[in-house]
Amino acid sequence: MLKKITQTLQKKLQPDQRKVVVNIILLLGERVFRLGIAFFMVAWIARYLGVKEFGELNYALAFCEMFSPLFELASSQFIIRDLVTQPFLKSEILGTYFWIKSITGVVVFMLTAITIFILKPDDILTIKLVVILSIPSFLRGFNAIECWFRSQLEMKYNVLIRNGLYMGITLARIFLLQIQAPLIAFAWLVMIENSLNTVALIFTYKITGNEILEWRANWERAKKLIKISFPLIFSSLSIVIYMRIDQVMLGQLADSKSVGIYSAAVRLSELWPFTSTIIVQSIAPSIIAAKKVSEELYYEKLQKLSNSQALLVYIIAIPMTFLATPFTVLVFGKDYALAGPILAVHIWSSMFCFLSYVKEIWITTEELTGFAFVFSTAGALMNVALNFWLIPKYQGMGAAIATVISYGFADYVMCFLYPPARKFGRIMTQAMTLNLIKPRIK
Repeated sequence: MLKKITQTLQKKLQPDQRKVVVNIILLLGERVFRLGIAFFMVAWIARYLGVKEFGELNYALAFCEMFSPLFELASSQFIIRDLVTQPFLKSEILGTYFWIKSITGVVVFMLTAITIFILKPDDILTIKLVVILSIPSFLRGFNAIECWFRSQLEMKYNVLIRNGLYMGITLARIFLLQIQAPLIAFAWLVMIENSLNTVALIFTYKITGNEILEWRANWERAKKLIKISFPLIFSSLSIVIYMRIDQVMLGQLADSKSVGIYSAAVRLSELWPFTSTIIVQSIAPSIIAAKKVSEELYYEKLQKLSNSQALLVYIIAIPMTFLATPFTVLVFGKDYALAGPILAVHIWSSMFCFLSYVKEIWITTEELTGFAFVFSTAGALMNVALNFWLIPKYQGMGAAIATVISYGFADYVMCFLYPPARKFGRIMTQAMTLNLIKPRIK
């Protein structure tokens, strides 16, 4: 069967098209493999920890993410763009990215640790969880390697090594469950997993004939990269706020049990974006390249990719709307039954989330980072306001409603309020209506 598929690809596709398809298959295979194991492990851990401790763990994870936008000081999208268009400057591009990210990592760790000490001085467990989960920030500079592989559509070696590592970490989680380890042990394992993933990246880069010691930072390039990426810090901060502030605010306005119930729903809702990101990441280089050929080809590719994303959402979200509660109980147990209705609402945020991945390509290619900041800030402010209003009344369900409304406003409605973005607003309209409405893209 595999041989027939390979022969068909060779006959019907051009070399660059085959590379994209093979890359998608490899990444999709890896994610499906990991998703299957992760699906089982998250359910087991959630049942073992119980609603309260599961909520505490997810609160710490969400809190750590609040400072991750600072890593946008060197956006990977711009790095991938430069590697696609200027591969002969590989060492300079990767070296510059590495040093910016590494210095930022130190700052992020310090800010995260200091802030949690200020906000929860008496909650020793939460402080420990947050500090432990923040340690991998020091290694973020090595993500330059992943940018290189993505730009070259060469992920096979990295996929194999990461899957082997993931199996080892999974066995370690099972061991912790068997010995009935405390919550803090699971946080340490998350930290170890993230750190070992970096080691795997370095090893993969080395065995594929590349050399990290060749990287050289160019401070003129660094200044330019920081300048064009700087607005993305605020837009990314806004994105993180309206993606993760719900769990943090639930912890502040409700309790750990509410966070645990809501986190179970979010975990099931966020199982699916991996399919979207794999497709988008694999096709992004060809869309960027199409911009040089013609505007017509460029927008045609953006429309086709958006159409596929919307169709994917309907395939996932419609069944989930009706099966959310039995599905949640099946995975997490009866203690998490209240997460079912929350999942049925939250899953529809995927429509705007999936299409935003495509919009990110468009924003990066057009260098409209100022617009990214405006729409994400508007979404974040709306989400915070809605959470303050809805969480005290409806707890997790209120947070889910706030998420869907704020996603829709920030990622779709705002396109029509900003004239240069109306082109992409029309693309989204056509995609969401499955081509029943075809507005002209001018």
